[in-house]
Amino acid sequence: MALLDELQRPTLLVNTEIARKNIAFMAEKARQKGVRFRPHFKTHQSAAAGEWFREEGVTAITVSSVDMAVYFADHCWDDITIAFPINVRQLRTVNALAKRIRLGLLGESMESIQHLQGQLEAVVDVWIKIDSGSGRTGLAWDQPTEVARLAHFVNSSPITRLRGLLTHAGNTYSAASREEVCQRYQSSVTRMANLQSDLWAGGYGLLELSVGDTPGCTVCSDFGKVDEIRPGNFVFYDGQMLRLGVCSPQQVAAVLAVPVVALHPERSEVVVYGGAVHLSKDVIVENGRPHYGYIVRLEVNGEWSEPLPESRMARLSQEHGIIAMPADAISGLHVGDWLGVLPAHICLTVAAMGGYRTLDGSLIKTCTPAEPV
Repeated sequence: MALLDELQRPTLLVNTEIARKNIAFMAEKARQKGVRFRPHFKTHQSAAAGEWFREEGVTAITVSSVDMAVYFADHCWDDITIAFPINVRQLRTVNALAKRIRLGLLGESMESIQHLQGQLEAVVDVWIKIDSGSGRTGLAWDQPTEVARLAHFVNSSPITRLRGLLTHAGNTYSAASREEVCQRYQSSVTRMANLQSDLWAGGYGLLELSVGDTPGCTVCSDFGKVDEIRPGNFVFYDGQMLRLGVCSPQQVAAVLAVPVVALHPERSEVVVYGGAVHLSKDVIVENGRPHYGYIVRLEVNGEWSEPLPESRMARLSQEHGIIAMPADAISGLHVGDWLGVLPAHICLTVAAMGGYRTLDGSLIKTCTPAEPV
């Protein structure tokens, strides 16, 4: 039976051949540049997909939560950085984890470090989280005195081992071009390097620099003087990366298959079963207008076309997806047909779906299982 004939409801499909090529590309680029490759596993969220990285020599990984760290530690990953400000409510779990693996935690305040120093029973690596321009969280890149104070405090206890400075140049995602992506990435790295020099002069040793964003790591030919990169989205890529020109349609490895439930050619719209609970509400902004993903046609074996012209996931409610599509393209569709959506943000779609199917029909479960796929 063909793959699409087996499906009944919205299903995330992954082309493993493309995903493996994406991993091989980034792993080889890191090797050539002489930097540690610590990929972020919050995109694929799966122990099975993690094995594709091991085959490329990856031994150290990044995750976005304590629970995700436990999941991957249970699947034999023993060098994990949790790239999220430490949740002190989970320190019992963190403590148990630190006794099993080499664990990296983020610090950006005296208060959070105090909790670590007072409750941990095993040594952890501490990365000082730096806001290098994205404005999300972390100590400001232009406040070296504050960074030095925190570095001194981390070093005041043997249980917290100061490893380095960590940032995520999230502002590359809102760049207008590949050139601007690299400008923003390089600006972030320069700011981090200046902080590193200030701390070296203050007697803190040569701290490592950890950076990570898929746009910068994909398109920039020079990573700068960093020690490790932590991209994650690149394994599948998505609509936002297509909009930026970071990847080509042939590099997008995941699509959400959605069944058509109603046709409204009079208003150039198709209604599908696939809404906010499947796609999330992250958007792509084009010509000043947001949408939730590009539309593709699906073959019976699950493979998909390039994005269809003038077709977008225009609106979402909980289960409904409203696709804007030219009336002449709608004329060939029928209720019960399948369409595909290249999601705006694949990481959140993976988390929402709780698993995905490969094109050979295999089921890959994730660490955040939702309804069965």
